[in-house]
Amino acid sequence: MKRNIVIQEDIMDRVMILQRVVDKKMTQAEAGEELKLTERQVRRLIKNFKQKGWEGLVAKKQDGNKKFRAEFKEEVLKYIRGKYHDFGPTFAAEKLKENYGLQISKETLRQWMMEENIWKGKKRKKARIHQSRERRSRFGELVQIDGSPHDWFEGRAPKCCLIVMIDDASSKIIYMRFEVTETTFGYMRCIEKHLKKYGRALAYYSDRHSIFKTTREQCIDRLLEDTQLYRALKELGIELICANSPQAKGRVERANSTLQDRLIKEMRLRGISSIEEGNAYLEEYIKQHNKKFSIEPRSSENAHRPLNKTEKELDLILSKQETRKVSKNLEISFEKKIYQIKGVGHGYRLRQANVTICETFKGETKIMYQGKELEYNIFEPGGPKEADSKDLNHVMDKVLIAVKKG
Repeated sequence: MKRNIVIQEDIMDRVMILQRVVDKKMTQAEAGEELKLTERQVRRLIKNFKQKGWEGLVAKKQDGNKKFRAEFKEEVLKYIRGKYHDFGPTFAAEKLKENYGLQISKETLRQWMMEENIWKGKKRKKARIHQSRERRSRFGELVQIDGSPHDWFEGRAPKCCLIVMIDDASSKIIYMRFEVTETTFGYMRCIEKHLKKYGRALAYYSDRHSIFKTTREQCIDRLLEDTQLYRALKELGIELICANSPQAKGRVERANSTLQDRLIKEMRLRGISSIEEGNAYLEEYIKQHNKKFSIEPRSSENAHRPLNKTEKELDLILSKQETRKVSKNLEISFEKKIYQIKGVGHGYRLRQANVTICETFKGETKIMYQGKELEYNIFEPGGPKEADSKDLNHVMDKVLIAVKKG
């Protein structure tokens, strides 16, 4: 009985204060100070007060959330403890509805999980000012691309890197792929898939990783001129923009954060335990992700341009290229191998000529001279090459190619 009296007195106090606000004798801010509420909460109370009078305040204060049977609550918590113990309330509520037909609001589930010490609310981080950049208006106008090294398979497979491509205008995931590590060839594989499915975007937006932006002072423009990826994109007529900070490419960074939560748990539920299985599942996941998180671009126009390249031309563009000088014996030394050019018909014309050696991510090595491919034999006098830290990415690509061929 004492509790009801306190509630009634509290409601009467609110009625008097809210009536003064309605009569314009008190501002919402002043009412908020007296009631120890925010202006937004005061506005909500005033709306209920105008519609239902003091009963609107009672209903708001006493009705609370929907009541659930104890059996239903225990059933929900059983699934949470069993499969979704490290899921956030929002994601867990989605999976309960999707897999078991159990519908419950994320806020109610959050309270239940906190009561059972399954979930702890996250501490609010100290705010930092990062002013938003306006989205591009057209699909394909700007594609954010990034690699996310992480323990994607939670110990069921070695740590690896997920390369993600996000359209800036729509936040749509265009393509994703698991790679053993973050390499030039890994990005080239992803770019090839993007080109073949959608065409050429106007620009890619990346971080300042050495794959995109060189750190060598002797390069032509001290920015991008001598990276393999920059050279390939330049040949395709695609601009490469390097962000000055992670916040600048916030859409792909936020997508990575979401993927490190949701994608990992989806793969756990499906028992996916290898890069191959993960890559096979990504297409299905991308459809689910885009349905939930992507938006419609401001413009319906597609900014992608036709590829206009043959398979052979694209393979050469998306390759690692180096220039070598042909000896008087028509031989080239490259990575402790001797490439002996075939064909006497070339004669003296090739002696001391500069040729381009192209290594494709498909494991092929081609020697090009004036737009034509030269035939060759390989002579390998030395043993296997020892790699230092600077050659690590290159060596890892070769290991991957050898494993796939084996």
